[in-house]
Amino acid sequence: MKVAVLVILVPCLVGLSVEDYQFRNVSLGWYARVDDLVGRLTLDEITLQMAKGGAGINGPAPAIPRLGIGPYQWDTECLHGDVGHNATAYPQSIGLAASFSTDLITRLAEATAVEVRATHNAAVQNGSYIQYTGLSCFAPVINIMRDPRWGRNQETYGEDPVLNGMLSQAYIKGLQGDHPRYVRASGGCKHFNVHGGPDNIPVWRGAFSANESSECGESMTVYNGIFAYRSIIVMLSVCFSINGIPACANKFLLTDVLRKEWGFKGYVVSDQEAVELIMNGHHYFNNSIDTVAGAINAGVNLELGGPTEKNQTFMHIPDAVKAGKLTEDLVRERMKPLFYTRMRLGEFDPPEMNPYASITTDVIEEKSHRDLAVEAAMKSFVLLKNDGVLPLKKSKYDSIAIVGPMADNALMQIGSYSTVPDPRFVTTVRMGLKSLASEVNYASGCPNTSCTTYDAAAVKKAVSNVDIVFICIGLGPLLENEENDRRNIELPGYQQLLILDSIINSGSAKVVLITFNAGPVNITWADMNPRVSAIIAAFYPGQATGVALKNVVTNPVPSMFGRLPYTWYHTALQIPSMTNYTMQGRTYRYFKGEPLYPFGYGLTYTKFEYSKLKVPTTVQADGITNISVTVRNTMNIVGDEVKLCFEVMMQIVWK
Repeated sequence: MKVAVLVILVPCLVGLSVEDYQFRNVSLGWYARVDDLVGRLTLDEITLQMAKGGAGINGPAPAIPRLGIGPYQWDTECLHGDVGHNATAYPQSIGLAASFSTDLITRLAEATAVEVRATHNAAVQNGSYIQYTGLSCFAPVINIMRDPRWGRNQETYGEDPVLNGMLSQAYIKGLQGDHPRYVRASGGCKHFNVHGGPDNIPVWRGAFSANESSECGESMTVYNGIFAYRSIIVMLSVCFSINGIPACANKFLLTDVLRKEWGFKGYVVSDQEAVELIMNGHHYFNNSIDTVAGAINAGVNLELGGPTEKNQTFMHIPDAVKAGKLTEDLVRERMKPLFYTRMRLGEFDPPEMNPYASITTDVIEEKSHRDLAVEAAMKSFVLLKNDGVLPLKKSKYDSIAIVGPMADNALMQIGSYSTVPDPRFVTTVRMGLKSLASEVNYASGCPNTSCTTYDAAAVKKAVSNVDIVFICIGLGPLLENEENDRRNIELPGYQQLLILDSIINSGSAKVVLITFNAGPVNITWADMNPRVSAIIAAFYPGQATGVALKNVVTNPVPSMFGRLPYTWYHTALQIPSMTNYTMQGRTYRYFKGEPLYPFGYGLTYTKFEYSKLKVPTTVQADGITNISVTVRNTMNIVGDEVKLCFEVMMQIVWK
């Protein structure tokens, strides 16, 4: 009898580990890995990734557990330090611009990025993905300082597009690092395209349409220059309308110019609430489906929503696809740059491959970073007037007075988008200068920079019978900030009276005026007053304000004064309305009047002589032109000189 044996082969199905997915295969190219990852996502998963770019309930981008993908926080700010955390507080951007130094900007950005990495690494280890713990910086701000009343001038690098481009490239280079494989922290230029006010005066930015002129359009050359730096990843789109079209729905700008003409390969994130404002502010569309379709078709990759908004517009992506207003293929393409960025930051590679993954919080406010904060502050100061009182002639005086609402104001001296520095490393003017005299009198005069109430008696008492009076006035983020424009450039409240009382009641004392502001304030009469011996524009110098100021007024090391990165007008009556985007009558390039201080102005403690200027008679288009000049110090005081050389660039007219 023959027995037939039936052998049944049952396949053994082994589950694929998340580590085996091709998007984690480090031997593959970046784009192949991105294609594999995005190809595994459902439309609903993509929707959550693209809609959760903001803070609060609208961030972070959620985890995708089935693929072993963790959450990611996109909303991170690092304009002049790691915002919102214990971190080194460097001078605000407008002061950094006064240095005219790409080297300083790069080194400062490197230090900032290291601290951003440290905070991120610690947060991830603790399972925290709250706001400001990511690696995708919304910095630098690359909009020019177009109007002195704009509340966000302190975030800019001044009014010149060439200077903006050079310093922005330097900052991005410092943030992102030079590792051949990994990005330390991704730089994100904001805001595309035109953005220079208003924020809230005379109209709200969420409903404003900038009628862009050809002169204003040339500011786009700043962005064009940025893309010469190959690793730029992020572009933040403004909440304005431009020539009647909301920026986040402007296909011409986001696709035709940015991607097709300039070759941008990164992602575009909306400014906070900018997608919602397409519908609710500009009324360009009247429903969420058309709005999300308009934004994604135009070129937006990620929605940055407000921290309390429950219904993100991008949550309607599936509805727009179902309605035929969007294709799923396009949505997937918009998703890819987001995961490309996360891959370049090292998220999907073994940590041991990424040198930045091992950075710990020990680097935060380390000595080299604190020293850099002092150096940067010193190079950000601009000496506007000096009748010989500076540098100070004595190492110790009998008595000095330090007065004004910015004399001992640690919070305001750092500026907006600030870090939370260790109080041990923060020095105010009062703290920095107290060692200059045996007796130091202090009076703020006003409870804050609004100066709506004024203690004249305290100021008069403080300045009497002293050798030197330091008057510290200005604005601070209380009076100029995001969504906080100014109506004019006059000194607020009783500040002018405070200066006058200090002069009248200080006898023969030398008077040094120190201004803390981004946009100029009207100090014409102080500049003309012979009792005011010196004026220093300090901008917002950061945590090292007091130490840096003492260094420059005593000059123990070579003076490092900078130069003005903008035109300092006498009065706002000299310039057009902030809503006027023709550029005529604005900045050193188009202003025909007489400013109080011109762009590039700045004194030093010594004098320099220029000779042997060499300029080629012909230049090559798109080539490098070398110009040389011999600079000689004609005095016995060691000093640095910032030499400015600018050429008017060809205007770009958008048709």
